[in-house]
This record gives sequence, C-alpha cells and structure tokens, in this order.
Amino acid sequence: MKSSRVESSAGAVQAVDLISSVRGLHMLGSSELGRLLKEANGSVLRYSNEDGPSVQVDVEKLATCLPLHLIAVFMSVERDESLFRYMLSGVRLLHALCDLANWHAKLEQILLDDVRVSEQLLDLVFYLLIVLGGYKQEKSDPSPLPLLHSALVANSLLLIPRFISARVPDLVHVLLSHPKIEIFMDVAFRAVCMTIRSLGIKLSARHADFCRKSNLTAEQTAVYLCQQSEASLQLLHSLGQQKTFRERVLKNKELCGKGGVLALGQTILKLDIAPSLQGSAIIVAAVSRLKARMLSILLQLCEAESISYLDEVASCPESLALAKSVILEVLKVLRAVFGRDSRNVAAKAEKSYPTGLLHLNAMRLTDIFSDDSNFRSYIMTYFTEVLSDIFSLSHGDFLSFWCSSDLPSREEDASLDYDSFAAAGWILDAFSSSGSVNESTIEYGLIPDILPQTLYAHQRTALFVKIIANLHCFVPTICEEQERNLFLQKFLQCLHIDSCKLEPETADTSESQRAITVYKNLRYLLSHAESLIPTFLNEEDVQLLRVFFKQVQALMPPGIAEENGVQVSSLNTQENASRGARGHEGEVEKVKIGGPGTSSLKGKASADPTEKHDLKMARDTKEGGPEQVQEEEMTETLQSMDKQPRKRKRTIMNDNQIRLMEDALVDEPDMQRNAASIQLWADKLSHYGSEVTTAQLKNWLNNRKARLARAAKDGRPQTHQIEVDKSVPEKHPKRLGSKRESPESPNMESHTPSSSKASAQGTTRNSPAENTEATAPAEPEAATFKLGQTVVLIGEGGEEVGRGRLFQLHGVWSGKDLDESKLCVVRVEELKADRSSRIPYPIFSGHTFEEVETNWGMMSVMWDVDKISLPMS
Repeated sequence: MKSSRVESSAGAVQAVDLISSVRGLHMLGSSELGRLLKEANGSVLRYSNEDGPSVQVDVEKLATCLPLHLIAVFMSVERDESLFRYMLSGVRLLHALCDLANWHAKLEQILLDDVRVSEQLLDLVFYLLIVLGGYKQEKSDPSPLPLLHSALVANSLLLIPRFISARVPDLVHVLLSHPKIEIFMDVAFRAVCMTIRSLGIKLSARHADFCRKSNLTAEQTAVYLCQQSEASLQLLHSLGQQKTFRERVLKNKELCGKGGVLALGQTILKLDIAPSLQGSAIIVAAVSRLKARMLSILLQLCEAESISYLDEVASCPESLALAKSVILEVLKVLRAVFGRDSRNVAAKAEKSYPTGLLHLNAMRLTDIFSDDSNFRSYIMTYFTEVLSDIFSLSHGDFLSFWCSSDLPSREEDASLDYDSFAAAGWILDAFSSSGSVNESTIEYGLIPDILPQTLYAHQRTALFVKIIANLHCFVPTICEEQERNLFLQKFLQCLHIDSCKLEPETADTSESQRAITVYKNLRYLLSHAESLIPTFLNEEDVQLLRVFFKQVQALMPPGIAEENGVQVSSLNTQENASRGARGHEGEVEKVKIGGPGTSSLKGKASADPTEKHDLKMARDTKEGGPEQVQEEEMTETLQSMDKQPRKRKRTIMNDNQIRLMEDALVDEPDMQRNAASIQLWADKLSHYGSEVTTAQLKNWLNNRKARLARAAKDGRPQTHQIEVDKSVPEKHPKRLGSKRESPESPNMESHTPSSSKASAQGTTRNSPAENTEATAPAEPEAATFKLGQTVVLIGEGGEEVGRGRLFQLHGVWSGKDLDESKLCVVRVEELKADRSSRIPYPIFSGHTFEEVETNWGMMSVMWDVDKISLPMS
C-alpha cells in the first residue's frame, strides 16, 4: 500500500501517510486524541510508533481522506486476514474521530456536518456490508477471519449512528432518503446472518483448535462472537421499531418475499450450544437474548398494518418453507421451557445474566401464527403436543406455573452496552505481532429492562389462553369442515385419551387419571383466565376456552366432573360449540375465580362446591399466600397495554361492511388486483365499523376468491351477494369493542344459496304436528327474509313461541346445513314459552331455551324456516 497525498488549504502539497496513520492512531481513543490535539494547539499531532521514529499527522486532513482511502484499499487489495485487520483498524479509528468530533468544532464540521464526507462514510459502510454479506466460513476454519468478520460487521453498522445521529428516528429518516436504502437493508441482514452462522459453528464445534495464531479459549471465542452478533442485531431491531423503516423492510422483496428476514431468524433460532460450553452462563444468556431479539423483529413485521407480512411470506414457496422451519424452532423453544423435562441450564451457573424475553416472545409469535389462516393448521399439528405436556403436569405444578402471579422463575430482558472501540481493540490485540495474550474474556455491561413479576405472569397466561382459543375456534366462512373439533381431537390423541374408555369402572386406570388431571388443570386455568378480563384477556378468548373446557368436561366419568351439560360417550357424537363462543353480550356461566394471584377479584358465585377446598390446598403447597397486587404494578400494567401488539382479527368486518363489499365486487370482481380501489374501500369501510386496513381488505378479498375457487372445484354452490334491505337507511354501526367478531355471527363472507326457495307452503318435515301447519300464517318466501329482521317463532301447534332477530340464514350452524334442512338461526329476544321448554333442534350447549342461554350467554336457536313469520306490526 502506498501513501496518499492530500492538498492543504494553502495550496502546498503535503504527504499524508494514511496507512501509517491508521496503524498508529487506531490504538488511541477519542480522549487520548483530544489530549494530544490540545497539547499540539492545532490540528497536527505528533505520536511515536513502537518500532519507529515519531510521526506527525494532520488529523483534520486525515478525517477528510480516511473514508475514501478505506474504500480504495478494500477494493484493490486481496481480501485476506491482513486486509480484515487493517479495515477493522480503520473503522475503529473512524469511531474515535466521530466521538472526538462531538467536542472538536473542526472535526464536527468535517465528519458530522459535511454532506460529501457523510456520503462517503455511508458508501464505505454499504460497500463493507456488501462484501461481508458474501463471506462464508468453512466449518473447519480455525483462522481469525470469523472473529474479524464479526467485529467488522458490528463496527460498520454502529458507525452509522456515530456520524448521522444517535436518535433512531433521525437516523431512519436519513437512511430512508438514501438511494441505496434497499441495498443497505438487504446486505445488513445478510451480513449479520453470516456472523450468526460463524457463531453457530463455534458454539457446536467439537475440536479444540478454535482459533489459530492466538491462545484464545473456546469460551473466549464464543463469547466474543456472541457480543458482536448481539450488537449488530440490536441495531437492526432498533431500526425496525420505527414504523417507516419497518414498512420499507416489508416492501423489500429480498427480505420478505424471498425470506431474507426468515433466513436470519432460522439461523439464530437453530443456535445450539455444545455441552462443553453450556456451563458458561454468559454464553447461555447471550444466545437466549439473541433468539428473543430475533423473535421481537419478527413480531414487529407481523404486527405491521400496511402490509400483511404473513401473506407475503405465504405467497412464495421458498419463504413459506422457511416460515415453517422457524415455527418449528419456536415450538422447540416452548417445548424446552414448558415441557415436562424443562431445565434451566443457566441456573446452575454461579452468576446469572438476563436471558431476554425469549419464552414470552415465542408465545406472542405462536399466538399470531395460530391466528393466521396460512399457518393455523401447521401450528395445530405441532403445538398440540406441547399443550398436552403442559396440561399433564401435576395439579400443583400447573397452578404454580400458569395460575399464579408469583412464578418460580421469570425472564428478564436487557440490552448490551456495547463499546465498538474496545471490541475492535480486544480482537486486534489477540492477533497482534507482539504475541501478547488476552487472559480474560471481554465483558460489557447490560442495561436491564425488567418486566414486573405480576405483569409477566399474567401476560404469559393470557397468551397461553389466546393460543388455545385460536386453535379451537371454528369459523365456517374461513375454516374447512374437517377442521371442526380438530384441535380437541388432536389434543386427546396427544394425551392418549380415548373418550370411549372413560367409564366409571375404569376411573382408576392411568388413562382416566390423566384425563382427570387435564380436566382439573383446565378448570383452574379457566378460573384464572376469567380474572384476567379485561386487562389481559377479552371475553371472547375466555369464552372459547370455556367451550373447550366443557367439551373436555363432557368426556369425564360421572361423578368426576360436574354435570353442566349432556354427557356423551365419544367426541364424534358431539355437536360443535365453538363457533358461537365469541361476541356474547350477556353474562355467561362463571366458574369461581380463585387461585394465587387473583385475590383482588372476589364476589363471584362458585359453580364448583369443592373449589374452595382445592384452592386452599393448592395455596398451602406454596411457600407464600395469595399475592396482593401492588397499586404501582397495576398502574404499570395499564400503561403497558398500549405497548402490547394488537391482536390480528380472524374476521375482519361486520355485516354491514361485508354487504358494502359484496355490492362493490359486483361491479369490480377483480378488486384484489387494484391497489387504488383497495385503499379507497379500506378508508370507506372504516366509517361503518372497526378499522379495516388495506392489508386486511386485500387478505379478505384473496380468501374470498380462494373460497369461491374451492367451491367451484368441489362442485359446491357458489357464493352470492347478500341482499341488502334498501328500505332501511344506512347507519354507522357501533364500533366493536372486541378484537374478534363472533364465529357464530352470520356467514356474511360466504353464503351458500338455499337449495330450495320454496315458500312456507312447501314440503315440511314429518312430525306429530304436521297437520297443524295450515293454521300458521302465510309466510313470504325464505329468500326474502333478511338478516337482522325481527321474526315470530311459531310452535308445533301454531302458537307464538317468542320473537327474535334472524341471526343466520345460510351455511352450516351447529353441525347442520341450514339450506338443506330448511332451517334458520334466530336470536330470541322475547320468549313467551316456558324457559324449560325443549328446543326443536338441540345443540351441544343444551336441549332447552334456558340451557342454551345459560351456557352460551344468548338464546340462539335453530328454527324451521316455514315456522317463522314477520310480525303484524
């Protein structure tokens, strides 16, 4: 390498030996450089090399020339170990000069204010990341290159906030305005991914020769790679916290469409620590924080509103396969911590470190994936076994982990207080020609981010309940028929429970005992979940858990479970109940709230006379009594709700919004291809109910189109537009307070036309009161009824049974095809018959009006279309 020459302000030619300057000055921190400049009383300082005479250099000219010099060197010299060391020295020197510029006016003008130099610095970082992103380590490479590579990636990324702004919003604004921003995002993720791969190789390596040319131990090498990886990932995470940057990432085809982010996620989640390194608490904690941070990045993308990240992922086979691989790794995390054989490796170490919110973030991501139609069945297949392990825990352990505010252990998050200058210096010293050896591992401070114990425990339980609700939910307009009760069936299969064998005489068998344990744990989870409404859970999620519990309860031997419904001999004879589990406005049957952590909510009637005794026994097994929730913790809880990711909706729009869309699709059937129309209608629909984003509307349109295609392929009748009553003026419906709409709500997204539009004079079913039909008032044709209309229910003898509103006219409800059976669903508002009267078509939740209302919270019943009429007035 030859010396560079620069032109002085006076016009004289002055030689500046940039290579010598980099090699000599990179060892001096910003404070030492500042002291030397102060002593020199100018911009020219003098320093002495260890192996040569003293040298003087103009620091201002050095700062001006250094970015272009480093680019030129990196482009022209063979990329080997010596080049990586030199580039790391140059970047380290730039870090020191940028720090010095904060209190040195001339350097500030050059490095922080001069647009030309700032552009050169960005070009340097971009070019470095392009090259570093293409680096691949051989599995058996014992050279210093992996360590130098990781340090260069971290120092290059963290150089950007040094000369632009430490404030992330300002930093994002500058980056997004750069013409090469797409390249930067792609190569930044790729370079970090290469660093993580090097870490993975070192963590799992069995050979002792971790790094030639130094005496670094395996632990020192692994710790250093962990630190560089964590520092790099922290910057990507902080950038992604800004909405504008996150949305730009979502539009990047390499990162989202082709799975670049998922590739990084897969690499991090697959990190596996060799047994020889598992005793190092610092490594175990660092790897856990890396995984937690990566899951947080994925959560950021999944919660974005402008573009559906999961839809983008599912649209490409390659990214879809990557996503499923990531899901499996997430479920492995949950199995390790929630399974029967969970062990905390780091707990055995003498010193513990924050491990990040790995388990909580894994549950958050599982909640999102299980609520998405693209991945729900995949989650159901692989996560049900984890759930069965959890519910098979002994009752005392289950209460301790899932129904308590005082968990045996919890996670703590933290950010690495990374020092770029020190990190680069440590590794350069390890491979210096002096032969000196680093005898200790470099260790940085951690900035804690502690989640209150109560808040952490309740959030974890709430996510657990949400995942169960997602998997058990059945929405006819979205789910396939074979998915009905599929989660319950898989759950029982994983538990090796056969409902047919659960008879009183076999109550002592291991299968029955396991079923009883599961039932008891479910009952207490439901009790605890009810206490978390509305701060942590909404009523709809808890209602789905309640339905799931009652289905399990119905399988219990008599005398074990309370008789809350009709006992059945097997799951196959049950009617599905989960579709009506959301959106209930009335009170539903409550199980008494109790258990640790719920003492602040009292006064609810108990549905279980033995529960007080059980709860007392459970509390006696714990060292402490029920926790009294502190006022300041509850305040933090409420304040934190704004920070929680918003729940994705299973059903996006209400009835009125769907009617408007069906009308619009008559004129524009291919709306999903027109971005402008989607934006227009998303804005318009938001005035008629809950907010609808463009991504949600596009997803709804694609789902609708897919349903039509499936129906045509299977030979089923096509969906048709719902008739809107034009005589009723449109009103702005009340915005829904809940985040999910009722699965028992009318099938507005897809309606199968009646197989027969016969009037009330058409053929009726055989019944004892068949000859009384002539006494019923003449009815309009079934096709003329409209959802929401008030109708009169006519009994077998022609008497008026009650009045209510039409709730569903077409499709399937509670296991019956309404069109084929000529039935409709009516929500009874005024019952004139006795509440204990049997309903014509019993469902799982009851055989009488009273049972249905008690178990469902509303009196929704199936009725013959030819036995309803419009009221006279």
